[in-house]
Amino acid sequence: MEQKIIVGTIYLKDGKALMQRDATEKLDVLELAKLYNDSGIDKIICYDLSDDDEEHETNILAIREINRLVDVKTCAGGNIKRLEDVKKYLYAGCVEVILNGAKTNTPSLVMEAAQRFGAEKILVSIDTVDFLFKTKSYLSRCVHELILMRPELMDGLENMTDVPYIMIQDTYDLEKITERLKSERIRGIYGSFINEKAADIMKLKALLSERGIKMDNFEPKLSWSDLKIGPDGLVPCIVQDYLTGDVLMLAYMDEEAFNTTIRIGKMTYYSRSRKEQWIKGMTSGHIQYVKSLTADCDFDTILAKVSQVGGIACHTGARSCFFNEIVKKEYIERNPQKVLEDVSAIIADRKEHPKEGSYTNYLFDKGLDKILKKVGEEATEIVIAAKNPDSQELIYEASDFLYHLMVLMEEKGVSWEDITRELAQR
Repeated sequence: MEQKIIVGTIYLKDGKALMQRDATEKLDVLELAKLYNDSGIDKIICYDLSDDDEEHETNILAIREINRLVDVKTCAGGNIKRLEDVKKYLYAGCVEVILNGAKTNTPSLVMEAAQRFGAEKILVSIDTVDFLFKTKSYLSRCVHELILMRPELMDGLENMTDVPYIMIQDTYDLEKITERLKSERIRGIYGSFINEKAADIMKLKALLSERGIKMDNFEPKLSWSDLKIGPDGLVPCIVQDYLTGDVLMLAYMDEEAFNTTIRIGKMTYYSRSRKEQWIKGMTSGHIQYVKSLTADCDFDTILAKVSQVGGIACHTGARSCFFNEIVKKEYIERNPQKVLEDVSAIIADRKEHPKEGSYTNYLFDKGLDKILKKVGEEATEIVIAAKNPDSQELIYEASDFLYHLMVLMEEKGVSWEDITRELAQR
């Protein structure tokens, strides 16, 4: 059986998020996207509900910000009238684009979009079978997946096409969900109950796995019995931010905490002072979502890489529990990621807080054309330097080029995250 997915939905209005299409409460779009990303959602659908072109552009910017933040793939739909609109969503970082099967121009647009961008990027939402009749001669060649908006169409759809689909499921009914996901054609579900903040997606996946549905959840390669347990029945766990590598805290697990962590996807520990199990962040809101658990060479310590909600791991309100300096020797930072981030931060600070005599501020003051001219000049210098047998000159010129490129990136609002995300998708 193919692995099934749980899909979260974000409805966009004026650059804000709605959890349901008809909701009135507007939420912070990035907070909701991060919740979906951390909680076990496998894919995020973004629907643009804009009323005009200006709001449409605002919502596209929000989608771009979502894609900067999340690890799971996203797809987007809404206000697609022409091929250019499909391109905008893809350029905003979406892996797939959803066309509305109810629109009269969608059958022809599907063929055009598939030819231009590839069928693997094209999805179609349907609430009647009319679209299937109109496109049956080429549907499987042009559409990667269907979004089924009415459950009663399930049988009819499966009789008419072999294109897989994601089906709406607005209420939590474990038996019904299990039965539907047994179909070979269905790839996953989406719906109202999945979008709720209190939805326990990892628990749902665990329950479905127990019923024979293949899900993308944690399947541990090591069990508690494989670890070397201390005399107190505990194993220490070092906790690290999965993005920055910062060490956040040290805690302890017993067998129940270990198994609970794997089952619910939230870091769970054993409190030695209270003599009880505790899920990190259940009172403070600073939950730690599991990204990976790894045992050390002696199998007596666990390294946990997590997504830290709120950026605060310590009960004192500090980001990390490790802030009481004992000794420190100054050193030159050589970690490539950290160096690029540090230089970018200095460039951003210069733009925000100009400094007299700063070359960076000189470039910003002269404007985009001057920055582009310097980037072009430095690129040419790289070509010339590469012809020199001494690689030191190439190193020098490449450094100059990267600096000017970062100035350009800051001027245009592009981050290293944007660049690396694009590279990772290639």
